[in-house]
Amino acid sequence: MAAPSLSTPLTTRAPLLRLLRRRRGLALSAAPPRLPVCSAPPRHRRSALFLGLGGAGGRHRSGLVSRTMSASIYSTKVDAESAMTTNGRDMELLPFVNDKHEGVIIEMTTPMDPQVFSASLKSLLSKWREQGKRGVWIKLPISLANLIQSAVEEGFWYHHAEETYLMLAYWLPNTPHTLPVNATHRVGVGAFVMNDKREVLVVQEKSGVLKGSGIWKFPTGVVEPGEDINIGVVREVKEETGVDAEFVEVLAFRQSHKAYFEKSDLFFVCILRPHSFDITKQESEIEDAQWMPVEEFAAQPFVQKHELVKYILEVGLAKTDKEYAGFSPISIKSAFSEKQSLFYMNRRDLEKASGPIINTQKDS
Repeated sequence: MAAPSLSTPLTTRAPLLRLLRRRRGLALSAAPPRLPVCSAPPRHRRSALFLGLGGAGGRHRSGLVSRTMSASIYSTKVDAESAMTTNGRDMELLPFVNDKHEGVIIEMTTPMDPQVFSASLKSLLSKWREQGKRGVWIKLPISLANLIQSAVEEGFWYHHAEETYLMLAYWLPNTPHTLPVNATHRVGVGAFVMNDKREVLVVQEKSGVLKGSGIWKFPTGVVEPGEDINIGVVREVKEETGVDAEFVEVLAFRQSHKAYFEKSDLFFVCILRPHSFDITKQESEIEDAQWMPVEEFAAQPFVQKHELVKYILEVGLAKTDKEYAGFSPISIKSAFSEKQSLFYMNRRDLEKASGPIINTQKDS
């Protein structure tokens, strides 16, 4: 019989082997199964993944997942094995891909005994350390929360969590880690909407610090994941007031820190052009909504005291009455992928300085 692995304590190898053999339907006296020898190279079983990008489900085979994950410029396909052998004994392999930063990403999708998971993880970390790998990521769905303790005991720390999964991280080299931190900012939007009667669209909130204060404010909200600023602000106005409006420009933005759950906050002030005027307030969040003469809105003590609201009013009127130029979006494409993004800029002054902007993509 081959000697037990040095990476697994002698006291735990026997129970672990019994567990593995029971899961394979083998008698305790049976020889451990061997992988078939193939002359052809193994197929790619997993494609790219980076920091929580999911993929389509697949079938389960020998305790492993055989599926294709969402492609990403940050990682590459690897040849996945169906098992690894430690001193002649088979051990279940964790599903992983190599990323383009000399790191590894493990995405767990099927249940695994914590002892088996711990032993497999320990062996792989030793192997990856010898190979010069750097960062190791583990994506655990909430259904596999029982594996968290095993990962933490191996030295992994919490990186970030979403509704359906937790991401843990580990740094293999004996140096300060250079892994990217979790998302640091929340993105908010505020809308300056004025009709031809010089009335601004305002609301009173049903909850929060302004609840019951009688203070009128501009519609505001938070941009949803994957949503562009110009789309998010139009949606927020529609949800809170029922008014259909067209995005014109980003007028200004504010950055603040130590806001919600110690995160920083980016707040974009946008000007919109109304296309409808009947108001239907959002019952769950808005106490009242109306079109208010701009002079009446400006006369509120709250506006005079609160500098952010005061400046929103000033830049909104400057855009409407004067020559203030904000930032309008242009759709651009990255050299690294086909994905489109929006570049916000002062188009008017740029065209004055360098001539008409050549843009083959349709503006959003």
